[in-house]
Amino acid sequence: MIQERIEEKLQQVFEPLHLEVVNESNMHNVPPGSESHFKVVVVSKQFDGVRLIGRHRAVNSALAEELAHSIHALAIHTYTESEWQSLVDGAPASPACGGGSKLGD
Repeated sequence: MIQERIEEKLQQVFEPLHLEVVNESNMHNVPPGSESHFKVVVVSKQFDGVRLIGRHRAVNSALAEELAHSIHALAIHTYTESEWQSLVDGAPASPACGGGSKLGD
């Protein structure tokens, strides 16, 4: 399963204090049981002093193989421990899928 591979890789690379990997494929126009759209929430001490772009690059690098072959969309939410503790409701929810392009209507 792709979700399990994502969890294993992020766990290994970031040693997170908190990790969520959510398969959001069901929110999109894909066949049931698909694993193509994911949201990851990673809280790691490795993000201390690292700008957001650097954090996202690190996640993208860790998941390069999956992004090249399996994952269509990846929502990335990265936090330091103090940033995570200051959040009231955790990471933001993903928006609902609009069902694709409206071009040509």
